[in-house]
Amino acid sequence: MTAYAYVNLTITNPDRFAAYRERAGDALKKHGGAPLEVSKQSEVIEGTATAPTVAVILTFPDRGAAKAWITDPELAEVHALREGSGTSTITLL
Repeated sequence: MTAYAYVNLTITNPDRFAAYRERAGDALKKHGGAPLEVSKQSEVIEGTATAPTVAVILTFPDRGAAKAWITDPELAEVHALREGSGTSTITLL
């Protein structure tokens, strides 16, 4: 069953984020993942949270693939680029 992940990014280091973006697609593909939607114009319409710089919905073949992507030791360097570009939260839906 298809699984989705919501990625909430607040970018404070654009250069690191650019380096992450260069490698993120291949890292996702390794586990069957792909971006479904990417927004640089997200807007909080209820509540008091601050809108992220970038919001992404990822799709994976199943929950196991999403978990394999985030825990894959071969992708640790890619994830470190994302983490070093600002703050991020990834929620498996």
